[in-house]
Amino acid sequence: MNTEDIRFRALVVDKGGSGEFRREVRERSIGELPSGDLLVKVRFSSLNYKDALSATGHPGVTRQFPHTPGIDAAGEVASSTSGAFSPGDKVIVTGYDLGMETDGGWGGYIRVPSEWCIPLPARLSIRESMVLGTAGLTAAISVMKLEQGGVMPGDGEVLVTGATGGVGCIAVAILAKRGYRVVASSGKRGDADFLKRLGAAGVVSRTEVTEGGERPLMKERWSGAIDVAGGATLASVIKATRYGGAVACCGMVGSPELNMNVYPFILRGVTLMGVDSVNLPAPVRHSLWEKLAGPWKPEGIWDYVTETGLEGLEERIQAILAGGVKGRVLVRHSA
Repeated sequence: MNTEDIRFRALVVDKGGSGEFRREVRERSIGELPSGDLLVKVRFSSLNYKDALSATGHPGVTRQFPHTPGIDAAGEVASSTSGAFSPGDKVIVTGYDLGMETDGGWGGYIRVPSEWCIPLPARLSIRESMVLGTAGLTAAISVMKLEQGGVMPGDGEVLVTGATGGVGCIAVAILAKRGYRVVASSGKRGDADFLKRLGAAGVVSRTEVTEGGERPLMKERWSGAIDVAGGATLASVIKATRYGGAVACCGMVGSPELNMNVYPFILRGVTLMGVDSVNLPAPVRHSLWEKLAGPWKPEGIWDYVTETGLEGLEERIQAILAGGVKGRVLVRHSA
């Protein structure tokens, strides 16, 4: 059989004539995939907030339909024309255009440029790599940024907002393993035990983080912070960061807007650092994945993984959009 004729299952999002978006699991062929020098048989993917946006037709993520979401994928190389990889090599693909305009990891195969792939680290299984996925890589970049900004263990409390989500919970676990005193913030009641099992020394509500945020400056509390919310939460976090501290901004689930003054920057020397995992340079990407497989491998998160096949994704998509997902959702493909 010609490789292009091989059939596989994928979740496909399509746009109806009246503008509504439909999602269904259907068969596709490799010949329908975009061009690329590397064909990968996908074993696992994951569910991220961006995937849910793509699956519901958000134009800021995906504009061309029909489309298969999935910004994460891990599996084995099926074929390669570049020489960079050989059939059978285990690889991870995250970021770039995967799952946005390029068909992603919610299909049994992907075809991508070899430059998008990295070899699976020796101390990480394919399944573990997708429990981490883009969320884990983003968390690792955020921790790296804090360290580059001079925030060290022993400097004081480090805040993580949106701590029950994918990026947040992994960030809590990595920071705790690195020896930081982590305070986790979440808008969900009853998740304190979950966050403490990941390593959080304390848990605060979203209201506690933002209380007093209307003031130009707030009482100094945080030596550093990782924020996934944006908007008023990020502004409050910056205003409450101690002199010389740093804040890594890696999300906007609350709002993309940042309405605040410059006082924290010019009176306290606070540093605000942006975090991007999509176009991260390959050497940094490789280095961070090796850390995630070794000294930064988070503990505790492995007990909070929901595994599903393609048919179970619809319920999970709605849950993550409603803020109802705790930990990570792993997407499993049939052998």
